[in-house]
Parts: sequence; structure tokens; C-alpha cells
Amino acid sequence: MNETHGGVSSARTEAADLVDRTAQGAHQTVDRLAQQAAPAVQKLQDQMENAGEMLQERAEQMRDMGRQWREGLRSSVREHPLTTVVAALAVGALIARLSR
Repeated sequence: MNETHGGVSSARTEAADLVDRTAQGAHQTVDRLAQQAAPAVQKLQDQMENAGEMLQERAEQMRDMGRQWREGLRSSVREHPLTTVVAALAVGALIARLSR
């Protein structure tokens, strides 16, 4: 019975060692993959920050362009109010005719 108990104990020890070695190998693999992925993740993060900054700049440019168009339109309306009213009526009539 002692030999059986010793064999079971030895098998348990071997199984525990195998699990430990497997876990250690898995940890090493995960660490290696994390180290390899870190530069790519950092590069992606930098690119996303740059894209965000570029989008903010473009949005500001579009807002400025909108302001300029509004001011130009206001200026035109102030300088030529009768022409503006006639043009608006013509566009309205054209839209009404096309929508029939």
C-alpha cells in the first residue's frame, strides 16, 4: 500500500510540476506578446491623437468658412436688398415648379 501511495504522490507532484511549467510558459508568452504589442499600441494611440487634433483643426476651419459665407451673404443682402428678394422669389418659384 505504501508503494501505491508513493506512486500517487509522485504522480501528483509531476502533475503539479507540469501545471506550474505550463503556467510559467503561458506567463512568459503573454509577457512577450505584450512587449511586442506595446509599440504598436503606442503608435496607434499617437495616430489617434493626431487624427483628433487634425479633426479639431478642420472643424475650426469649417466654422471660420461658415462665418465668412454668412458675413458675405449679409453684406450682399445689405448692398442689394431688391435683387436678393427677387432672387429668393425666383428660387422659390423654381422649387415650387419642380416639386409638382
